Amino acid sequence: MRVGADTQITDLKADDHACLTFCEAEELFDLTAAFVRDGLADGLKVVWLSESPPVLALTELAHRGVAVEVAAAAGQMVVAENEAGLLTEQAFDADHAMAWLTGQVTTFRREGYPGLRVAVDMSWALRPIAGIEQLPGFEEEVAAVLAGTQVSVLCQYDRDRFDPVTLASVAASHTRSVAAATYHHDAVLRICRQYAPAGIRLAGEIDHLAAEPLAVALAEAIRLKGDITINMAELSFIDVSCTRMILDAARSLPPPRVTILRCSAAVTPKFIFLGATGLPGVRVVTADDR
Repeated sequence: MRVGADTQITDLKADDHACLTFCEAEELFDLTAAFVRDGLADGLKVVWLSESPPVLALTELAHRGVAVEVAAAAGQMVVAENEAGLLTEQAFDADHAMAWLTGQVTTFRREGYPGLRVAVDMSWALRPIAGIEQLPGFEEEVAAVLAGTQVSVLCQYDRDRFDPVTLASVAASHTRSVAAATYHHDAVLRICRQYAPAGIRLAGEIDHLAAEPLAVALAEAIRLKGDITINMAELSFIDVSCTRMILDAARSLPPPRVTILRCSAAVTPKFIFLGATGLPGVRVVTADDR
């Protein structure tokens, strides 16, 4: 099963009001890192309202190759918890949230940036707080404010935690629908594109039955420029045929391109046994070795 979205995270432009759906923290950090990375590369100011503490959020972005320390020190990158912008006294008020957003617009213009990117983790809306009924109206107001500006907003919804009715109620207010390009997703295995650093991500268990989507994912990763990462930190099992397919793909990359195999402790031995550590241009790292 191959699943896509209207737009890839790397395709977002100025004044987009995008709805990002994700299914786990690793995917959220990956997609956010790409959104932040591209914004900083374009010289934009970037703000992320995160459910994670700012230090943790910045660390996760840095682990994915985003130069957040320099940007944060210069004021180009700001990470704050949702209470800083959307919530007041543990309640949601759409007028308060819109005042925060329009204040960000005023600030980036005063500071001389050519544009602004705002990412908002909407997981706060899962809490038992007052004012949640204002969420659809808030999303409509955001769309109206962004029209014709150099401001893009990425609203991030956990599709496994938000109910379908809520997701449907806010979808119409967004100009774009964003999700990771997914090559296979069932109860046992998920294969999707990884955006920061570029490559693919595998989670669960994989054997020869998933050879076709794995081959498609690897082929698309190879067509990308630069090094690629095969993220298997959440993979608990891989059979010999899939291990060999990944190594064959790595061998096909011409130097100086590098393939990084980020493995869980469960799958590292299989790659070592098949000679991955002796291949030029291949690096095997454990899930905790960044």
